[in-house]
Amino acid sequence: MTQKNTLSHLVAWDTAAQVAAQLVPAGPQKTVQEMTRAVESIRYAALVSVEHVHRITQLEVAHQLTDSQVLVVDRPTWSKANTQAFSTMLNTEPSSRLAQKMKKLTKTQKTLVNYATAVEVGAVLAYLSTRVLGQYEPYAARAGCGASGGRLMLVAPNILALEEELHLDPEDFRLWVCLHEQTHRVQFAAAPWLDEYILQLVHRLSSDLGSNTEELFGHVIHTAKTSLGHSTSSQSEANSLALNDSAHKTLSEVTAVMSLLEGHANVVMDSIDASVVPSIKTIRQRFNRRSQTHTFFHKIVQKLFGMERKLQQYKDGQKFVQYIVDAQGMERFNMMWERPENLPTEQEIHHPQQWIDRVLASTERVIPWAGE
Repeated sequence: MTQKNTLSHLVAWDTAAQVAAQLVPAGPQKTVQEMTRAVESIRYAALVSVEHVHRITQLEVAHQLTDSQVLVVDRPTWSKANTQAFSTMLNTEPSSRLAQKMKKLTKTQKTLVNYATAVEVGAVLAYLSTRVLGQYEPYAARAGCGASGGRLMLVAPNILALEEELHLDPEDFRLWVCLHEQTHRVQFAAAPWLDEYILQLVHRLSSDLGSNTEELFGHVIHTAKTSLGHSTSSQSEANSLALNDSAHKTLSEVTAVMSLLEGHANVVMDSIDASVVPSIKTIRQRFNRRSQTHTFFHKIVQKLFGMERKLQQYKDGQKFVQYIVDAQGMERFNMMWERPENLPTEQEIHHPQQWIDRVLASTERVIPWAGE
């Protein structure tokens, strides 16, 4: 149950989900029969992909995923699921500075903050819900709305829209997407401590004075006071929230683990050849070309929402994982999932030999690092 003194309480999550649902376009127009067939096809691709993920990753947990769900969803459902996840992830106490700001709010101001933040979150989710193909969400059970092993969501309208836009073979593309997303599902199964580890990072970042999360809430609080004529702080004070040393360190840890997870999933996805996905070369070429030719609007929005950073995480993480797998083999790479201490630092993401030297304590064959 969310407590009233947590960051999560600052957002009307149901309102955020409603805002997202109202703003987001429905997606490709399909008949009921066409959509039913597409959903069945995507669900089958998710099932088939597990065998390939097991073969490539050599992680036995790929055969033991009965405690999680696979859901083929629309955009509003994806948005609502993420409000549920966010409400859990932000169920932590604010910093003393933000807590003091919250205490000074009137009842009307608190209501305005609650709904103004919900509108901001809903607008962001509305945009992202048109771009995300799939997502593994490990916190469903904590939010009281899913299986203990989390839920894998595949966003049907986005998958259909992209395969039509790029003129891709539907069955091949759906399997290719599911390979990436099922890898995330396997990662958390291989490292049962990982969801709590990430949650603690988020809580730590949220509680650090001047973290990104608090900049958002601090800005909304300042706006609420100003709009109601009760502002006692200057604009310079409102802008004074900045990342401190602790937040920088935590953000670096978040960047490292996200780069690892995304890079590992990309390595698995790109390990598939034409014997499994016949049109794999076409998919890669058109998918990569599309990422380089986004419209100016999409590039601006990506920058505003930090999506450029996520795209870079895919690239950096993939180079890191591929280097270690090439140098040491997949079995030794899988020591990554044994304990939190084995996770790479952000420095090691860019210099993978340092991770090998620290974690594997190996002086075995070293290959040139393409990133240097």
